[in-house]
Amino acid sequence: MAAFDLITMGRSSIDLYSQDIGKPFVEISGFAAYVGGCPTNIAVGVQRLGLQTSLLTGVGADPVGDFVLNFLEKCGVDTGLVVRKADKRTSAVVLGIEPPATFPLVFYREGCADIALDISDLPRDALAQARAFLLTGTGLSAEPSRSATMRAAELAREGGARIVLDVDFRADQWHDIRAFGVVLRNLLHMVDIVIGTEEELIALGGATSVEISDSQVSSPKVDGDLKGAMNTVLSAGPEALVLKRGAAGASVYLRGGEVIDAAPFPVDVTNVLGAGDAFASGFLFGHLSGWDWHRSARLGNAVGAIVVTQPGCADFMPTMDEVEDFIASRGGLA
Repeated sequence: MAAFDLITMGRSSIDLYSQDIGKPFVEISGFAAYVGGCPTNIAVGVQRLGLQTSLLTGVGADPVGDFVLNFLEKCGVDTGLVVRKADKRTSAVVLGIEPPATFPLVFYREGCADIALDISDLPRDALAQARAFLLTGTGLSAEPSRSATMRAAELAREGGARIVLDVDFRADQWHDIRAFGVVLRNLLHMVDIVIGTEEELIALGGATSVEISDSQVSSPKVDGDLKGAMNTVLSAGPEALVLKRGAAGASVYLRGGEVIDAAPFPVDVTNVLGAGDAFASGFLFGHLSGWDWHRSARLGNAVGAIVVTQPGCADFMPTMDEVEDFIASRGGLA
């Protein structure tokens, strides 16, 4: 079995995005069908930029699972690690698009196939040979996926892979939100790179409070000390913590105390959902290609900027030629 540059593990779904951009959710007349899920988006993004990726996920033995697999195969992402779960459904997401700041999001993940992944589904040989392995917070939200994800990280690390944690904080996916930081912090000793937003890193490092709306469409309100949370994360073992700042760019915090700021590429926003996954795709491509932290983060900013101008995420991940043209038109990566 050939080694992959990157294996990502966790959430996959069919994403139904409003075709009526700017209209309130209740007035939507049609949806476009895409493919999504944090590790799925990142696998597609890194593959399109030029490295070989594989996705370890579960999909149902249903037409929606066929839809996801067909898309991945067209993108060149290896699907040999995807597990079909006959008694489960492929998950789904429904999204309204009301730029620049309103994007109501509803998950349909009850009993979904990717959370049903268990330790017996793990491809030991592939994990042992991967150059990098990415896990996400949502993959740790429930059993048996939680234990399977932890074991997959162990196997990949034993094989010498770089371990990347995308915090992927989806509060409504957890049976008890107080478990989120506890579970993820217990994995940090195995992790080389952590990627997250300010709210996600506070939740990971120890939030003082998290207020969750009764509706899935609203993000939780997270309170706490960002600097203290980042210190907690870095002191637990990771070499680097990557803070996604959205329109303000990104910053890389190294365990030794160095901070590297990467400027953004300003664009007009159509849809922010998946922007962080697009950033991670560019950043990880750069990192796995031997680029320094600044250049990798700038590439991540460029890929994120391209994708937020589009109505979807994975389906609109750019090729390296497209990214190079975009960067050149805006003065380069320096």
